[in-house]
Amino acid sequence: MKTSIIVQNLKCGGCAKTITNKISEISGITAINVDVENSVVSFSSDNTNSAIAVKNKLKSIGYPSIDDENTFTSKAKSFVSCATGKIS
Repeated sequence: MKTSIIVQNLKCGGCAKTITNKISEISGITAINVDVENSVVSFSSDNTNSAIAVKNKLKSIGYPSIDDENTFTSKAKSFVSCATGKIS
């Protein structure tokens, strides 16, 4: 099942690298693509639960979907995730 999620706070390649690394840890997730310019994270999953797990993981690392609230905490987490992606 191919899924795309429009996320908030996605700004650069560092963000994309962190997102790719974190969601690739989720079982059943393949074909990950992060489109920085359009703030879209696309992936294939083997079931709905895996897709929900990706959405939750994105939110937990500071990249909530556009239908979730973008809190100060989310923005701070995305800043740290971005920096981590640039360093690693």
